[in-house]
Amino acid sequence: GYLYPWTFSIHDFEPITGRIHQPPPSHQTFQGRNFVICSFCPRKLDFDELAVPIPYHHSNLQSEEMIYYVSGNFGSRKGVNVGSITLHPSGLPHGPQPGLAEKSIGVRETHELAVMCDTFHPLKLTKLAKDLDDGKYWRSWYEGAQDGRVAETADDATGAGLTSHF
Repeated sequence: GYLYPWTFSIHDFEPITGRIHQPPPSHQTFQGRNFVICSFCPRKLDFDELAVPIPYHHSNLQSEEMIYYVSGNFGSRKGVNVGSITLHPSGLPHGPQPGLAEKSIGVRETHELAVMCDTFHPLKLTKLAKDLDDGKYWRSWYEGAQDGRVAETADDATGAGLTSHF
């Protein structure tokens, strides 16, 4: 067996919603000395008619942000699939892909299930993590990105699907 200090089913987490988009700390499940864990669970989204219900562009200046996508559809990241892991190192600007913020207005609920770990010290990648890097994720913020895919050349309108990024 495994020894855990405690267990908690993510399905028991009661998410907080509001009139406008709630910041990540509202999803915080655990906190340690040098990390926090946030649970993104199925929930009603922002209820103001003009609210943009997906995360805004931001940079984590003092933390590394790693998200494991468990199930559902992820409104801010097309091309990130169930089982994907994304890593946004400290200082790297990130947020919704071009056009997705506008497209999200009026969406009333999400069925995503994801776990985010923010660490307050840099993460060190293993060889396996480096081998799993798809190498194209960082380009998914370009204006030319369509549904999470990035054109390989100017003549390629379909691009390449994304799986995970380390």
